[in-house]
Amino acid sequence: MDQYVYFALKSERMSAEEMATRLGLEADEVTIRAGKRLEPPRPAMHIWQINVPRLSLPVDDMITALVDRLEPHAPAIGALADELDRHEPGHTAVLQVVRFFGDDDKNSEEERTTRPRPLGWHLDRRVLDFLQTIRAELDVDEYGDAL
Repeated sequence: MDQYVYFALKSERMSAEEMATRLGLEADEVTIRAGKRLEPPRPAMHIWQINVPRLSLPVDDMITALVDRLEPHAPAIGALADELDRHEPGHTAVLQVVRFFGDDDKNSEEERTTRPRPLGWHLDRRVLDFLQTIRAELDVDEYGDAL
């Protein structure tokens, strides 16, 4: 199983650089709208993104690490997300969880015993309050055919 977690602010109008300036926090990764193609614009949005390193941790622990890092900036993130929401209807702030489930038969014994638990994860009250403060949606994508 492979999995990762990140938080992103997205905008058609405001650059990731301006978001970083407004938040006082540099992104781990940025996407520039129309950086690859102008018509139609691809990528379609500017994205300011904070990542959690891909570690063999349970998803809830990865989310906690992300919240620990972003919590001091929560009021600024929430204010910026609110501003973006007013001018750009849609999904401007998102906590993204992505999990890929693979075939256990193809993994070594060490990979099977050191991987994060494959099923179930939990968001505690602190994380839920944080998501509300930063006005974020939770988006969970899971792929694969073996659980």
